[in-house]
Amino acid sequence: MKKILTIVAVVMSLVMAGNSANAQAAGGKIGYISLQELIPSMPEYKKADTALSDYQNALGQNFEDMKREYYEKDSSLQSKDTLKLTKAQLEIKRREVSELLVKLQGWQQQAQQLYQQKQQELIAPIQKKAIEAVNAVAKEHGYGYVLTKEALLVSPPAEDMLPLVKAKLGIR
Repeated sequence: MKKILTIVAVVMSLVMAGNSANAQAAGGKIGYISLQELIPSMPEYKKADTALSDYQNALGQNFEDMKREYYEKDSSLQSKDTLKLTKAQLEIKRREVSELLVKLQGWQQQAQQLYQQKQQELIAPIQKKAIEAVNAVAKEHGYGYVLTKEALLVSPPAEDMLPLVKAKLGIR
């Protein structure tokens, strides 16, 4: 039994030494970075954030316009003017109001989807630039592994690459 434990211990130490050698051969430095800190500090992000805010305001204004149109048409159905309308005209107006109500109810979800598409369109190139900068810094400074800071609960000693990447991007 002691022989088996000794053999297992020797094999484990050889495997660990081999893994350590592989890590060293692959540029064993380990770094980490917080993209959640890096991306908002980029000048492009500030422009995209402003554009997204404007877009969100435009979506909100569109919703208010639709709401106003619905209330105007709905209140016109409640007025005495409807007495002058034929049954067919009244039915058409009621259908228009119903369609507007359905459109209003679905607008929230549609606006959310439109906003997410716009966000992806504006933020994706910024994320790509940030990742390219991280890759360039990792290569320049010999990092074999780069982890996201947010994903680390326990890690071996590593270096924070955020200052290096910010310098690469010209961010103070």
